[in-house]
Amino acid sequence: MPKKEEFSALFTYATEGIIVVNESGILTMANPAAERLFGYESGTLLNIELEKLIPKRYEHTHHNHRSQYAKKPHARSMGTGKDLYALRKDGTEFPVEVSLSPFKTTEGNFVIAFIIDNTIRKQTEYTLRKQKEELEKLTAELEKRVRHRTLILEEALHELERSREELSQLLEKEKEVNELKSRFVSMASHEFRTPLATILSSLNLVEKYGTLNDRENQQRHIMRIKTAISHMTDILNDMLSISKIEEGKIIVQNDWINLVECSQNILHEIQPILKAGQQIHFQHHGQELGYIDQNIFTTIVLNLLSNAIKFSPANSNIYLSLTITDMAITIIVKDEGMGIPEEDQPNLFGRFFRAQNATNIQGTGLGLNIIARYVEIMQGNITFESQLEKGTTFTIVIPNTIGNE
Repeated sequence: MPKKEEFSALFTYATEGIIVVNESGILTMANPAAERLFGYESGTLLNIELEKLIPKRYEHTHHNHRSQYAKKPHARSMGTGKDLYALRKDGTEFPVEVSLSPFKTTEGNFVIAFIIDNTIRKQTEYTLRKQKEELEKLTAELEKRVRHRTLILEEALHELERSREELSQLLEKEKEVNELKSRFVSMASHEFRTPLATILSSLNLVEKYGTLNDRENQQRHIMRIKTAISHMTDILNDMLSISKIEEGKIIVQNDWINLVECSQNILHEIQPILKAGQQIHFQHHGQELGYIDQNIFTTIVLNLLSNAIKFSPANSNIYLSLTITDMAITIIVKDEGMGIPEEDQPNLFGRFFRAQNATNIQGTGLGLNIIARYVEIMQGNITFESQLEKGTTFTIVIPNTIGNE
């Protein structure tokens, strides 16, 4: 068994502060380490109240804690999960760790407290906490920068992809335009050959019949010349229209137009190309003014009527109906012509498309494509119904509002 002197040496030379407190909270023993810890001279810690070693703000609550502990004393650490502070003689505070162990003697109940100065550990914890906060701050800032750089990179990649797509579209567009020009040249050389030959031969015959004073034959060949020139004009107009559309040069210039007068002017203009006995019947319903681009309206109606004349026999009827309301302009052109084969109808508005029953009729195959593109530009829609040998009806509806600009 250890001797009393050995216990005394352990108490005296321990590096931890050790104090003994009686039931009244009076210090009965304090080792040198405790005296140094609290800044007291040797022997001066004895017989003082324990609360003298505790900051004033904790004094009241400490009395209660001590009373509760005295009722049920047991070995434990004080203030688990809390920051404990002790008070030096000079009034300065310092963090501590305290462990309690109760014991009894013939003189009464006592509690021995082991006290460790926690200043260095707290400073280390504070330093580590600040370093952690700084690290978290730096990490957050770095993540923010990474996100920002990532967004910039993603935006650059998106922009690059958009540029690539735009370039691809431009190249494709250029390819289409070049193909279109090639088709134009090929078509023009083919389509112009027949009317030019007709014009030349008819001019010679006009001169011949003029010499012979044969006015009937002379007038017949003059009409052939007019028809050939009209056909060439149609080809050129189609070329110019599709070229402007493809190059995005169509500028819509809507205005309030008297569409009844405009329609009557179109009918007068188209009279020379009517076949023998053909008649155009015009009907108008609703208002006379429509908010639309006059050139586009004229091109649409002229093309529809020209097709109706071209694909209808002599002595047939063609109907033009115009309905104008506050909301829409409706154009209907109906003929009694050859009609469109059912298998060709899905491709009717395609560029250069000719129905199989129209291959022997002069034309560029661009008229309906131009009409459809103009209707699309005007935010309208086009539909049709057709039966072989019974005719075709085209219906176009275009918004009649300023918002259509």
